[in-house]
Amino acid sequence: MLKARPFLIEAITAVGLLLAPFILPHLGFAPNTVNRILVWGLFGIGFDILFGFTGLLSFGQSAFYGTGGFFAAYLLTRAGFPYVIPALLLGMVVAAVVGYLVGLIALRRTGIYFAMITVAIAEVFYFVEFNPLADWTGGENGLPGVPTPTLNLGFTTLNFDTGWSLYQFLAVCYFIGIVLALRIVRSPVGAIFRAIRENPLRATAIGHNIHGYKLAAFVIAAAYAGFAGGCLGVMQAFMPPDAFMFETSGQLIMQSAIGGIGTLFGPLLGAAVWLFLQDFLQAALGLGAAWKLVLGLVFVLLVCFLRRGIIGGIEDLYHYLTGKRTASEPEESSPQLVDEVKVHTPRVPARVVQMPHRQPEGGKGGPILQASGLTRRFGGLVANNNIDFTVEQGALHGIIGPNGAGKSTFFKMLTCELPPSSGKIVFEGRDITGMTVTNVCQLGLTKSYQVNQLFNRLTVRENVTVAALAALRGRFKLDLFRNMRKMPELNALVEQTLELVNLTGRVDTPVSDLAYGEKRRLEIGLALASSPRLLLLDEPLAGMSPRERVETVALLKSISAGRTMVVIDHDMDSLFELVSKVTVLQEGQVLVEGTPDEIKSNEKVQEAYLGGMRGVFE
Repeated sequence: MLKARPFLIEAITAVGLLLAPFILPHLGFAPNTVNRILVWGLFGIGFDILFGFTGLLSFGQSAFYGTGGFFAAYLLTRAGFPYVIPALLLGMVVAAVVGYLVGLIALRRTGIYFAMITVAIAEVFYFVEFNPLADWTGGENGLPGVPTPTLNLGFTTLNFDTGWSLYQFLAVCYFIGIVLALRIVRSPVGAIFRAIRENPLRATAIGHNIHGYKLAAFVIAAAYAGFAGGCLGVMQAFMPPDAFMFETSGQLIMQSAIGGIGTLFGPLLGAAVWLFLQDFLQAALGLGAAWKLVLGLVFVLLVCFLRRGIIGGIEDLYHYLTGKRTASEPEESSPQLVDEVKVHTPRVPARVVQMPHRQPEGGKGGPILQASGLTRRFGGLVANNNIDFTVEQGALHGIIGPNGAGKSTFFKMLTCELPPSSGKIVFEGRDITGMTVTNVCQLGLTKSYQVNQLFNRLTVRENVTVAALAALRGRFKLDLFRNMRKMPELNALVEQTLELVNLTGRVDTPVSDLAYGEKRRLEIGLALASSPRLLLLDEPLAGMSPRERVETVALLKSISAGRTMVVIDHDMDSLFELVSKVTVLQEGQVLVEGTPDEIKSNEKVQEAYLGGMRGVFE
């Protein structure tokens, strides 16, 4: 329904904001409470983009909330700047700039280390506000006298003083904020944000500069926080020092969790629950400071029983009543269900689907990849030792070897996931030794993984879309408001890839619901969607049933048309059927190279595999 009516959410939001002043008073909401809810909701939009969509948990949002708020308040009170709305926008810009500088430091680490850095940053900003900058921020007294906004329309002037009149201004600000956020999460950048949340390793490997996109999300969140901080000062006619407190960041996180992470509207709903209960527990029940204890218990219960927040719980109830379920809360697939899916999976078509791919920079023919003296050491262990390896244009090259022969490590060096200890790698005449995996993917060299590296909470189409975006847009591009439905070249590439890997009937299925063989085909599809010149496949047949192996070999033959491929696999019968040249690795070194027939009869290979027993490949 949302795809057919792309502006339905915006329309519902507008109607809700228009009706709120007529409905909420009857539910016990005072105008000041509603205004505070809007400010927290606006604050939470940016945090939800950062955490809910990109997966970066920041405890330091209070730093940007206070920075934007105090900068705007200083302009309006002590600097004599007369324009409220421009002051709020300037505060937002300053918060974004500060967010950019902080992000350069904080995003050097990931996971818990990133979160701890943001905690430290919040405490640093709190200390600076109370001490070195007290003359500008008012220290413990804050900045009083922040004026309310006015809007001169020429024929009349609108004054947004207090109560429901100020609500009109804050409601418009929130609506603009949510519309911009919806455009961002629906854009190519939003798709990449979700991919980073799910699997940053794979997002990097298919050609995206995830550090740049993480920094963009961090700056967006800081900008929202800065504008919301300015609105706080305007709403209260006073910029309070507790805007910088760590408790502010903690309250934002709790409100977002209550309402629902990754929904954009969750922080608004969470703020409504939080502030309503706060007022109710303090005023109606007279609990005084004990309200925090009761509210804490309510939060624990909500998190325990509604793991995806109130909005997630409503969505789960809807899908339960309609017989559907969401990708974010997949059920465990039973063996019977998996078998049924496999049985009804159509066979891979024999015809060849033409896929676009990068053209070679030089002339046709000759080697596309050359590795010389490639060595990788892990301390005293030598995983690969002095390997020379060449792949010709248009070749189907296989690599085999016993377990522990160093095949996967060798592949990781070829795609620059691991830097070699020594040696050189040349791809299409360019030395790529020491380059990043993102850059070599952009050059046209990519791989599929031995263990599936997919975006499990996204659908099949969304997975392929993320990979195709890297091929069409490059490493990094901030097209924040671009509509992906108006990118015909993207849609064409996605459809071609899905058809080639035979997943056109599963496009809207969450990856977590796919059978294992379908996941393996999708794994190959992600590599294909990046339009590679050289495709490296790491054990594409691993874990498959005999029927799936036959189908996947047919798929690989289809893929190989007009493309250069290197394949590692332990299924030598299938591999020999597919490739024209085989390299055998043993103990991290090249044992022998040749055609499949030569390898089958080679005594060194038979010795390596089964101690010299003849007929091992017969």
